Amino acid sequence: MKDVLKLSLIGIIAGVILLGILKIVQLAAGSDAYVLLFNTDYIPLLPDWGPEDVGGIAFHFVFCIVSVGALFFILKMVHLERSILLYFLIYTIGSAVLYVLTGLTDREPAIDDVSAWAYWTSAHAVYAGVVGWLVRSWV
Repeated sequence: MKDVLKLSLIGIIAGVILLGILKIVQLAAGSDAYVLLFNTDYIPLLPDWGPEDVGGIAFHFVFCIVSVGALFFILKMVHLERSILLYFLIYTIGSAVLYVLTGLTDREPAIDDVSAWAYWTSAHAVYAGVVGWLVRSWV
């Protein structure tokens, strides 16, 4: 139970950092990659909560917490839960690939917006590093 609480806190901290990076990018560069954190258009069972609605923000943090916990316990099965490199590779490659989900919505950014993809992927690389480092340090 103590590990679950620590992993939840790691998900929240890393989620705040991810959100902050993409918000700064939105304000500084005008990229809409930030909006993707809250977009639920492509998930049929979830209503469209809007880009900055409480529901969209909750979706972002629930996803961060669940993904940190799930990845930790999957990696723990093979005794690799403390590998910062694996968190980095899995989250960075995963986010780069999942960017294509933007093609399932009418919202910006466009699926062919290379700069938004680069910002999205880079911000998730930082998120991954934070998650890996915090897991190694705290759990």
